[in-house]
Parts: sequence; C-alpha cells; structure tokens
Amino acid sequence: MYRFLLSRQWVIVTLVALLLIPVMIKLGFWQLHRHQHKVAQNQLIASSLAARPVPVTELTAPGRTLPQHDMWRTVTATGTFDTAHEVVVRQRTAADEQSIGYYVLSPLVLGDGRAVLVNRGWISAGDDLTKFPDVPAAPKGKVTVTGRMMADETTAYSGIKDTKGLPPRQIMLINSKELAKRMGRPTLGGYIEQTGPKPPGGTPELVPEPDHDSIGPHMAYAVQWWLFAAAVPVGWTILVRRERQDRAETAAKEAGEAAEPRESGDAGNGTDDNGADGNGEDGRTEDTTEPADTTEPADPAPAGETPAPTRG
Repeated sequence: MYRFLLSRQWVIVTLVALLLIPVMIKLGFWQLHRHQHKVAQNQLIASSLAARPVPVTELTAPGRTLPQHDMWRTVTATGTFDTAHEVVVRQRTAADEQSIGYYVLSPLVLGDGRAVLVNRGWISAGDDLTKFPDVPAAPKGKVTVTGRMMADETTAYSGIKDTKGLPPRQIMLINSKELAKRMGRPTLGGYIEQTGPKPPGGTPELVPEPDHDSIGPHMAYAVQWWLFAAAVPVGWTILVRRERQDRAETAAKEAGEAAEPRESGDAGNGTDDNGADGNGEDGRTEDTTEPADTTEPADPAPAGETPAPTRG
C-alpha cells in the first residue's frame, strides 16, 4: 500500500524533510538567542546610562580592553585637545541613519600626560573624499568632557573592514592601541562618545543615545522557524496520503478498463439468462422434419371379399 515510499523520488523527499526539521529548529534557537542578547543589551544600556558619572580613569587604563559591563557608562575627563593628532572615521551615519559622513576623533590629553580618545560627533563627508575635511575646531584650553564609555572597535566585533591605504588622517575603526602608536603617548583603552558640552552651532553633530527600548523581531522569527519545522511532517503526511489516494484511483480505473472487453465478448455468443441460444425460446433445436402419417391403415378385407373402391 505504501510501497511507493521506497521509490527514489519519495526517498529523496523524505530525506529532505528529515534534514529540514533540525535545521529549522536550530534557526529558531539562533533567533531566540539573538532576542535574549538584545534584551540583555538593552538592560545593560539602560542601567549604564542611569548610573552616576565616574572619572574615565576609574574604568580604563592604557592597553586595557573595556569590560562589557562598563560599556555605555557615563564618564568624565578633563584635559586639553590634541588637534594635531585629530583624525576622522570614514563611512559613519548621522542621527537620521541615512546620511554618510565622518566621526571626528580627537585625543584629549589628561593632566598626567595620558590621552583618551573622544568621538566629538558626526560631520558631512563633503565632495572630496581624498583629503582631510573641514573639521569644526575643538575647544581650546582645559575642558571637561562628559560622554559614554565605548570599547575599541575591531573588524570581528563591528563587521567593518579595516581598509588600508586611506588618505592621511582618515581611519575605518576607532582603536586606541593603533592610534597610541601614531601619537607616541600612553592612551587609555576604549574611547568616549561625547554627550557634553554641546558644540556651538550643533557641529559636529553629537552621536545620539543608543536605542534600548526596541527588542527587534527576533522572537517572532524564532516562532516562525519552529512553526515551519512542525509543518514539515504535516505536509509530508498530506503528500503521502494524496499519493496513495491517486494511486488507488488509478489502479481502480485500470482494473475497470481491463474488465470491459471480457463482458462484451460474453454477450456476443447469443446466450441469454434462460439458456436460450437464439434458435428457440428454451434453447432446444426446432425439428423441421414433417411428422410421419400416423393414420392407421384400414383393416384388410376378409379373404374372398373384394374391397369396396374408394371414392374420389
């Protein structure tokens, strides 16, 4: 009845279905983990932004990798900007998430001679990408900067390719270790994403606070993948039953067509239900021979008598 499942076509269909089920289940858990990561990150951002500001030197030091739990913490730093080693970071978006331009990255030299990188904000790229853009001047003299503490960027973490051979004073990734080599002075790990003081005229445009309310569609995607995984065996069962029904109907049709010629041949020999063969009502052959004359002869005349002549 289900022997067709051993055919090559159905073996392939079954194997594909068996392969899809674990793959879809795994994709569902992958989306679930992304959802959980997003929720945890939102909680970390919210708690870090709500925490009291601390001096930047309490969270980081030269060559140190910023711990995850210190990300987005509000810090303060007091010093003077080293505009001679100021650089711009290419391919960064403005607050509208559409306009492409530069981040202005300025080293702030602290009172002890160490430096910390400060992302002062976003500026438009302009028309000529081969030269250093016109950057709004950094405040002169001693200044206190407030901002969010961020970890050094890497290609693996950010997905940004560290392109080489860029025009002078242009970089792709914000990395304190690399810029410390250029400056020749100890530089604290990570960098500050400036939130204050606000620049005059709103330029550079300060980087907006990260979104920590949206959780994205990852949970919905996870449920969808699991529903797809559950639908595979249901769909396979429906296809098997439909195939079985189609094969049964085809077999019944072929059997009916094969029986029709035999019935026509039986009807052509002239035999009816009562055994008649067309030559008589009861099947017996009609005797066409004329019946013999059964008239008894007249008694012979007695001896010596002449029989009377027959008339007519």
